[in-house]
Amino acid sequence: MSGKKKNQKNILSKLNIEKLNPMQEEAKLAIHKADNTILLSPTGTGKTLAFMLPIVAELDPDCEFVQVLILVPSRELAIQIEQVTRDMGTGYKCNAFYGGRNFSKDRIDLNRPPAILIGTPGRIADHMRRETFYTHKIKTLVLDEFDKSLEIGFEKDMQDIVSFLPEVEKKVLTSATHRVRIPDFLAFKNPLSVNFLKDEIPELEIKTIVSPEKDKLETLVKALRHLGNQPGIIFCNFKESIDRVSTYLTENGISHGTFYGGMEQTDRERVLIKFRNGTYRLIVATDLAARGLDIPELKFILHYHLPLRFQEFTHRNGRTARMHSEGTAYILKWEGEDYPEFIQPTEIEELTEAALPTTSGWDTLFVSGGRKDKISKGDIAGLFFKQGKLGKDELGVIELKHDCAFVAVRSDKVESVIAEVSNTKLKNKKVRISLI
Repeated sequence: MSGKKKNQKNILSKLNIEKLNPMQEEAKLAIHKADNTILLSPTGTGKTLAFMLPIVAELDPDCEFVQVLILVPSRELAIQIEQVTRDMGTGYKCNAFYGGRNFSKDRIDLNRPPAILIGTPGRIADHMRRETFYTHKIKTLVLDEFDKSLEIGFEKDMQDIVSFLPEVEKKVLTSATHRVRIPDFLAFKNPLSVNFLKDEIPELEIKTIVSPEKDKLETLVKALRHLGNQPGIIFCNFKESIDRVSTYLTENGISHGTFYGGMEQTDRERVLIKFRNGTYRLIVATDLAARGLDIPELKFILHYHLPLRFQEFTHRNGRTARMHSEGTAYILKWEGEDYPEFIQPTEIEELTEAALPTTSGWDTLFVSGGRKDKISKGDIAGLFFKQGKLGKDELGVIELKHDCAFVAVRSDKVESVIAEVSNTKLKNKKVRISLI
C-alpha cells in the first residue's frame, strides 16, 4: 500500500480540478488541526473532497483494518462518496454498506477490510453488533449530513456506533443547514467551525406561478412549456403525487424520470445516472432529492407542492443557483391558496405560450464490465468510437462503476452501436451492451 499513497496534487489532477475552492481550503486546514470539526456549507460545494483530502493524508498505509468510518443518511449519498473517493485514486480501498444491499456482498468486501468504510447508520450498526469487522483501528469518524440522519430516526443507531469506537481521535460533522443540534453522546468538545452558509445561494430567484384551477397539472405543463429545454426538478410531497404527475407528463409527451424512497435502489441510481448524463432533463422527486445527491447544475426547481417546513424549502431551493451559478425556484400555487408563514409573497411569473420541451436526443447504454475488469473510461470510449463507429459529438458522459458502466449515446445511434459493439471483447472480457 505504501507505494500507492497519492498526494493532493496527484488527486486533484486525477479529478481534473485545478485548485480547491475557499471552503475546501479552510476545511482541509481545520480538519488537520482540530480533533472536532463542524463543516457547514451549501449542497453542491464539494464537501466530500473537503473532508476526504485531509483524512486520506493521515491514513496509515500499512494498516490492514478499517481506519475511517463515514456515516450518511441515505444509500445514494453512501454510493456518491464511494464514487468520489475511488475517483480520487488514493490507492486506499473504500466500500459503501447500506440497507438494500446484499449482506453477503458486505462480508465479501470485509475479507480484505477497506481503509475507508462508508455507510448508513442502520447497516453499520448491524455490522458492529454482529462484530463483522475490527473497529479498534478506526481513528476518524465523519457524520455527513448528520442532522438529516438524526431527523430521519438514526439517533439510536448512531449512539450505538459511537459506543463501539473507543479509539476515535478525530470527528467531523457536516451539514448544509444552520440548524445544528449536536447530541451529547458524540462528546463533541471545543469544535472548530468552518461556516460557509453565510453566502448561501445569493443568485437564487424565487417566483410564483399561479394556477387558476385547484388541480395544477394543466398549469404545470404550461409552465414546463414556458421554461423550455432546461434541466430542473419538480418537487412533490408524496409518492402518490409523483405517480399522478408522472402519468400526466407522459400523456403530454414530456420526457422525465422519477425519484422517491419507494423505488428499488437500482432504479433510483439509474434515474440519477440518466439525469447526470443528460438523457433526462427533468425529474419529478420527493425531498429525497433535496440534499446530498450528486446531480448536475439546475436552471430551476419547481415546488408542485410546498414542503411543510422552511428547512425543506431551503434545501430544495439549494439544488439550483449552486456554486454562484444562476437559478430560479418556482412555487406552483393555486390562486385560492395562501403562502405558508415561512414564505413571503413573491413576484408572479407570467407564462408564455410555447412548444413542448423536446427530448434530449440522448439515451443511456449499459455496459456489463467495470473497474474490477480493469476497464477504464478510455477503453470504453475507444470501443465506441472505433467499433461502434461513433463521432466525437455522438458519445456523451461515461460513468464507470465497479462491475459495469453507463454510456450516453445519441439516440439515433443506439441501435447501430448495440449491433456493432454488444458481445465483443473489452480488456479480455466479453461485454454485453443494452439500452436502459
